[in-house]
Amino acid sequence: MVGKRLYQYAALYKKIIWAALVMLTISVTADLAGPFIAKRVIDSHILGIESTWYGSAKGRDTIEYNDQFYKRGAYFKDGEQKGKQVSILQIGRKFVFIDRAVSKEGKRSLTDNVVTIKNKQGTQSYKADILTKRELMDFYEPEIPRILKLAAFYFGLLVVAAIFQYGQRYNLQKAANRIIQKMRRDLFSHIQTLHISYYDNLPAGKVVSRITNDTEAIKELYVAVLANFFSSIINIIGIFIAVFILSPKLSALCLLLVPIMVIWTLVYRKFASKYNHVIRSRVSDINATINESIQGMTVIQAFNREQETVKGFEKLNEEHFHYQNKMLSLNSLTGHNLVNILRNITFVAFIWYFGKESLNLNSVISLGMLYALVDYINRLFHPISGIVNQFANLEQALVAGERVFQLLDEKGTLVSDEKITRYKGNVEFNNVSFGYKEGEYVLKDISFKASQGETVALVGHTGSGKSSIMNLLFRFYDSSKGAITIDGRNVKDIPYQTLREHMGIVLQDPYLFTGTIASNVSLNDPRISAETIEKALRDVGADQVLTHLEKGIDTPVIEKGSTLSSGQRQLISFARALAFNPAILILDEATSSIDTETEAVIQEAMEVLKKGRTTFIIAHRLSTIKNADQILVLDKGEVAEKGSHEELMNLRGRYYQMYQLQQGIQQNRAG
Repeated sequence: MVGKRLYQYAALYKKIIWAALVMLTISVTADLAGPFIAKRVIDSHILGIESTWYGSAKGRDTIEYNDQFYKRGAYFKDGEQKGKQVSILQIGRKFVFIDRAVSKEGKRSLTDNVVTIKNKQGTQSYKADILTKRELMDFYEPEIPRILKLAAFYFGLLVVAAIFQYGQRYNLQKAANRIIQKMRRDLFSHIQTLHISYYDNLPAGKVVSRITNDTEAIKELYVAVLANFFSSIINIIGIFIAVFILSPKLSALCLLLVPIMVIWTLVYRKFASKYNHVIRSRVSDINATINESIQGMTVIQAFNREQETVKGFEKLNEEHFHYQNKMLSLNSLTGHNLVNILRNITFVAFIWYFGKESLNLNSVISLGMLYALVDYINRLFHPISGIVNQFANLEQALVAGERVFQLLDEKGTLVSDEKITRYKGNVEFNNVSFGYKEGEYVLKDISFKASQGETVALVGHTGSGKSSIMNLLFRFYDSSKGAITIDGRNVKDIPYQTLREHMGIVLQDPYLFTGTIASNVSLNDPRISAETIEKALRDVGADQVLTHLEKGIDTPVIEKGSTLSSGQRQLISFARALAFNPAILILDEATSSIDTETEAVIQEAMEVLKKGRTTFIIAHRLSTIKNADQILVLDKGEVAEKGSHEELMNLRGRYYQMYQLQQGIQQNRAG
């Protein structure tokens, strides 16, 4: 299944990959021609001096010896007159000329210019002339241009192989980069659509690991594994064909390597898959731990937990090391060692085969063929070794692919382009119940109405359900029972993106992105102009707090806005919500982390900003919601009290107690 989906990604760029594979085929074919050329040079030209020679008239390809002209039989043209046949033999280091045709098979010896040949036909002796080095070079003279042509042809093949090898590597790298670019884009786009609950259960570091580390491992599949496997298979097929042409019996013997390779692969994958699953999982855990440690470094150092944090990290690191060692042992056992064993067994079989053949005088093998066969058999183990060496990358890529596709298979929500007219802002909760876990309700039978332009405040102790109500309104989660409507329309009938188009939120812990103050307000939405950004900042009073910044709205903001104060970050977050001009505005304890002076700035602007906009305030400081049209007091997921500030104070219930308690604390602090 993983392999099929990896193929589907590759198919998107199949033209580039096919071009690379065609180039690879040409490159391998050109390279495999080498031993055939070497065989021809050795048998036809270097050792070809022992072939049949005839007397000839002076002309092309003839040599002069003892005032006579001779030419190799292979160089006579059709109809050209041949003279007397003569022979040239090599005996030890010496070459001799015999003025007649002789048998070249059998054991040769030379004594006092007499050549003796022993074979099945008996023993024959011939008078011979020992050739000098100069005379021998004369006989070789017709071969030199032909050897040079073959050498030039082979050099040309090497150049062609190099050019196409470069082309295939470039194209495979290009295709791989395109595939990984597409895969990462798909992953990043997909995680934007995942439900908020997905991130509740998975650390950010693990998600990052799948988008970066795992896709990088998959890249190796297309670059290294694909190239090596394909080139190795072409090499192996080409070598088998070449060996079959030279010796069908030896080719059949070499085929025994195929079932060995299949068994080898199955055994390797059985263990490698198990180890790689653990290794990739530990890499994710390590990334998650590092990410969490960096985010919480202030807490770690403040509470002197550095050593304990390192110990927790080292436990994961040690387990990763342990399984890496297991993979190393597996690769060592099934890698070069096994290749060398197979190579040695094959050469023993080769020596046995040709040693046996040499006992039969009718089956003499030429030196050129012997060289070609040894070269091809030696070359056979290079692609085998190439395949074996890529087993580890293959398994890593498959395991990484499984993890990537697991993330892509997480159910997301379709991004809708549907537009909706701006809400009036009439919100109603009708008998709404909700639980993050099935059967465990954190909201129970919640009912209330918020009319257009009203400000509704939600108060209560921690865990009473205030933020859960806002999560349901934004459809970060969906209610288990009951219905939530906006202007009479059920929110479940509105696509997520469409629903949130006219809603704004300011969180208790404001989040700023790397960029500038302006980009954090507009979130790079082209519909929001610089004038709109500046107006939003002015409306929330941020221009008073940010006046000391030299570059104004173009001031750089690093990750999470760590160089800005909590009040500055909150003001920018508040301006962000306003810049989008929402019909429904939610302030999730937005003033809880702001100093009193900054809070006063926001409170001053709030009365103007709330006009024509339905505003929900999750309040921590009850003094900030005295002017709210409606206050909901929540207790254990239920609405305990409902009304305006004056009404609830007159009730002298929970709200009254909470308010008096806060006022008392403030008075004590003031005193």
